[in-house]
Amino acid sequence: MITRREMLAGTAAMGAALPAFAQDAGSGLNAAAKAKGMRFGSCFAWSPAGADRGSFANPAYAALLERDCGILVPENEFKWQATRPDAKTFNVERFADMLAYAESKGMPVRGHTLLWHKTERFPQWLNDYDFGATPAKEAERILTQHVKTMCKLYGARLYSFDVVNETIDEQTGLQRGSSLSRAYGGADAMCDHAFHVAREHAPGAQLVYNDYMSWEGGEKHRAGVLRLLEGFRKRGVPCDALGLQSHIWVSGDHSVAQQVKDQEKGWRDFLDAVTGMGYTLEITELDINDKRLPTDIKARDAKIADYMRAYLDVTLSYRQLRDVLVWGMCDKYGWLNGFSPRADKSYQRATPYDEHFQPKPIYTAIRQAFEAAPAR
Repeated sequence: MITRREMLAGTAAMGAALPAFAQDAGSGLNAAAKAKGMRFGSCFAWSPAGADRGSFANPAYAALLERDCGILVPENEFKWQATRPDAKTFNVERFADMLAYAESKGMPVRGHTLLWHKTERFPQWLNDYDFGATPAKEAERILTQHVKTMCKLYGARLYSFDVVNETIDEQTGLQRGSSLSRAYGGADAMCDHAFHVAREHAPGAQLVYNDYMSWEGGEKHRAGVLRLLEGFRKRGVPCDALGLQSHIWVSGDHSVAQQVKDQEKGWRDFLDAVTGMGYTLEITELDINDKRLPTDIKARDAKIADYMRAYLDVTLSYRQLRDVLVWGMCDKYGWLNGFSPRADKSYQRATPYDEHFQPKPIYTAIRQAFEAAPAR
């Protein structure tokens, strides 16, 4: 396996491949956010040096991170599927390389995630695990071991952890079931325990519940998240913030103005309720799905930018929100290309930069939203 030193050296050596920017690094998106007391960042990935991925080891992508970002989050390399090949083993080599890169650039990192409560996102061994004669005790041991180990390793180096991710079923508004929650005897006890262990072993970190409830409907989902957060407060669970994933959709059938009119009140009511309980907010995984828009790039980009600006204007109006992270900086590497592909096979234009590493209207929309937001 390539070493961390080789990866960093390879990145520096390939500087000639960096994209040309219309503006210098001093005017990047994090600079615009910082002027209002906020921060801007992105997810990023691990790869061998020079690989064509959205990785810090890809010089062209690293240039985007270093130009525009003040904070980073691993896209996949901190999750159980990446770090837990079996019940006894931890493999953090890739994440360690990513953290070393971020620290070398002075960029704080989020830990995503300590418990992604979806069975399809569990490692297979956990779905198949035999919890034995005392399942609740064994489930607690496994969860404690994982959260304690990751927090002891990184609790002083990561500023924030998504302790629990996506435990609410969007169809029912109830917590999901899994091998782990069933062994516990209920998801409440499982989630509560994860937060308590995280607080014990990462006492200085922000602890977050993260989910993808959006402003495009999702009333049951949002109601379920509110019940979860209310329960945390009643039970004294040390959850500090709600992570708003913000994987938003733009419609091809209605104007942006009409969509905002239909959605803004419900979204504000939800955010009012969350902040009214004393939680802060984080935008943790921002992008925009343009699958429903026509092929024409100019028309597509204009509507995407208008919709992104409208969403951010509403959400950034809450001073309880400090950090905005996009789920990728460049369309070429966007996860939506595989997860939600367009019928015309073109790239989803979901991120600040196009496949040629050039800023798009959505980039300007994000900048303008920061400039228009109230100062923190």
